[in-house]
Amino acid sequence: MKLLRGYLADFVSLLFPELCPACQASLVANERIICSDCRYNLPFTNFHLQADNIVAQQFYGKINVTAAYALYYFTKGGKVQNLMHHFKYKGMQQIGTLLGNIAGLQLTESPVFNTVELIIPVPLHKSRLKERGYNQSTCFAQGLAQKLNAAVEDDNLQRRVATETQTHKSRFARFENMQDVFMVKHPERLMNKHILLVDDIVTTGSTLEACGMELLKIPGLTLSIATIAYAQ
Repeated sequence: MKLLRGYLADFVSLLFPELCPACQASLVANERIICSDCRYNLPFTNFHLQADNIVAQQFYGKINVTAAYALYYFTKGGKVQNLMHHFKYKGMQQIGTLLGNIAGLQLTESPVFNTVELIIPVPLHKSRLKERGYNQSTCFAQGLAQKLNAAVEDDNLQRRVATETQTHKSRFARFENMQDVFMVKHPERLMNKHILLVDDIVTTGSTLEACGMELLKIPGLTLSIATIAYAQ
C-alpha cells in the first residue's frame, strides 16, 4: 500500500510538477519549496559578517540601530523578486518560514544577533491583513525565531493608519507617508529587551525607521533590524 501511494505521488508530480518559485524549475525528490540551485546560489549579501553594511548605513543619524541585516540582494526581474512575489501575493507562506530559517542560521554566527530576545514583525494594517490573509513579515519572523531561540511578538507594535503604497515615492515622501503610523500597545513588555525588528524588503528604510522611532521611546530597549532582501 505504501509503495502504491509512492507510485501515485510520482505520477501526480509528473502531471502537475511542483515548481521552484524563484526559477520555475521543477522540484525533484527531496527538494522542498525552493530548488537546490536557488537555495545555494541566490544572491546572498553576507551582511551578518559586515557590521558597517549598506542596510546599517541606511539608519545612520536617524535611529540608533545596534545591527542591521538583509539575507539577499533584490533586483528587478531577478529570482529574488520572483520568490517574493509568490510569497506575498500567491499565498506561499511557507517561503517566509524557510527564508527565516536560512537567515536565522546565518545570524547565529553573529554575537550581536545571538542576544536577541524578542522578534517583532513590521505590522500590516488590519484592512490589508484581512485582504491578504497573513503578514509576510510574521512568517519570516517565525522562521527566524526557530533558529535564534527567541520569541515572536506580533500583537504589540501596531499600524494604526492604512498608508498608501510606497513603491513610486521618493525617500522624503516615503518618510512623510509613515509619520504617526505606528504605535506600541504594551511598551512595558519591551523594556530593557534586545528587539529584532523584521520586514520583507528594505529600500529606503522609511518604514523600519518609523517603527524604530516608536520602539526606541521605550526605556532600555536595544534595536536590531533584519529583512529578507535589500533592494539595490
